[in-house]
Amino acid sequence: MASTVSIGYGRLLRTRGAWTFLLPGFAARQPFAMLTISIVLLVQHTTGSYGAAGAAAAVTGVSMALFAPYGGRLADRYGQRAVLVPGVLVHGFSALTLTALALADAPLWALFAAAVPTGASVPQIGPMVRARWGVKLKGSPLMTTAAAFESVTDELTFVVGPLLATALCTAVNPAAGLVAEASLTLIGGLLFAAQKSTQPQTATAGHARVEHASALRVPGVRVLVVAFLGIGSVFGGMQVSLAAFSESIGEPGLNGVLYGTFAAGNMLSGLVCGAVAWKTAPQRRLLVGYAALALTASGLWAAHSALLLAGLGLLVGMCIAPALITGYTLVEGLVPAQARTEAFTWLTGAVALGQAAAVTVAGQLEDRLWSGAGFLVPLGGTLLALTTLLALRSRLVAHPRGRTVARGVGHRVPLTVD
Repeated sequence: MASTVSIGYGRLLRTRGAWTFLLPGFAARQPFAMLTISIVLLVQHTTGSYGAAGAAAAVTGVSMALFAPYGGRLADRYGQRAVLVPGVLVHGFSALTLTALALADAPLWALFAAAVPTGASVPQIGPMVRARWGVKLKGSPLMTTAAAFESVTDELTFVVGPLLATALCTAVNPAAGLVAEASLTLIGGLLFAAQKSTQPQTATAGHARVEHASALRVPGVRVLVVAFLGIGSVFGGMQVSLAAFSESIGEPGLNGVLYGTFAAGNMLSGLVCGAVAWKTAPQRRLLVGYAALALTASGLWAAHSALLLAGLGLLVGMCIAPALITGYTLVEGLVPAQARTEAFTWLTGAVALGQAAAVTVAGQLEDRLWSGAGFLVPLGGTLLALTTLLALRSRLVAHPRGRTVARGVGHRVPLTVD
C-alpha cells in the first residue's frame, strides 16, 4: 500500500477567505436535510397516510435529482449568485405553497404539483461550496482534505437537519418543519450568494471561445455518476431495511441507534481520509474503496442480530466516505473549473436518485419477501456500480490539462482549465 503523509484540517481552514463561504454555506445547506422529513411528517398528519407522504417526498427528491445538474450548469455559465437568488425565492414560495395545500387538505395531485418546483429549486449549496474550494486550492494536495471536510459536513447536516425538523413538527406544529426549511433556505441562500469574491469564474469570462456543453459529456463524469447511484442505493436501502429490521424484532427505537452507527462510520472514515495526503492515484483508491463497500454491503442481508447488523453497518459507513471523497476529488482533474459546479451537482443528484429508487425497491422487497430482503438493494447497487467502474476505469484518468480535458466540455481551443 502506498505511504501517506499527514496533513491537517487546520491548514485547510486557514485558507484565506474560506470562512466567508463556509459559515453561510453551512447555514444554507442545513435545510436540504430537513426537506424530506418535513414533507413526510406534514403530509402524513394531514392525510393520515404514510404512502401519500412518502409519494410526495419522493416526487420532491426525483425532481431535485433531475433538475439540479441544470442549475449547476447555469451557475457555471452565469455565476452562482445569478442562480441562487431567484432559486431560493422560487423554493421558498413553492415550499410554502406546498405547506398551505397540505393544511387545506388539497388532493394528492395538487401536492405533487407543488412538490415538483419545490424539489427542482432546492439550492445546491454543497456543490457550490466544493467549486469554491477548487478555486481557492487550485490543485493543492489539500483538495482531498477539502473533499473529506465537505463529506463530513454533509453527514453532520443529515444528523442535525432531521432532528431539528422532527422537533419542530412534533413539538410546535406539523407545518413548522417545512416553514423553517423554507425560511432557512431563503436566508442562508441569500447570505451565501452575497459572498461574490469567492465564487468561481463563469464560463463566459475570459477571451477563449467556449461552447456551453454539459459536464456530462466528460466520460469520467458519467462513470462517476454510476458509482454515486450505487452509493445512493446504500443510503436508501439502509434507511428502509434498518427500520424494517427494528420493527421485526419489536424494538422500533433501535432504528435510530443502528442508523446512527452507520452514519458514525461514515463520518469517522471521512475525517481520517481527509487527514492524510494520499500518494496512491485517486483512480486506484476509488476502485479499492468501492470494492470494500460492495464486499461489506454484501453481508447485510444475512445479519440476524442487532449487534452484528450494527457492526456491519459501521463497516459499510466507513467504506462510503472514501468512495465519495475520492469521486469528488477526481472531478478536479477530469472537469475544467468552469464546469465543476454542474459536475458536482450530477454526482449529488445521482446519490439522491439512487436513494429514491432504493427506498422504493427496498420497501417492496420488505413487504413481499422476508424481513431484511431490502438489504439486497445495497448489494445489487454496489456490485453493478463496481462492475462499471472496473470496466470503464480508464475513463477516470485525467487527460493533460489545456488539451483533451478542455474538449470534453466543449472548448474549441486549448485552455489552462484552472
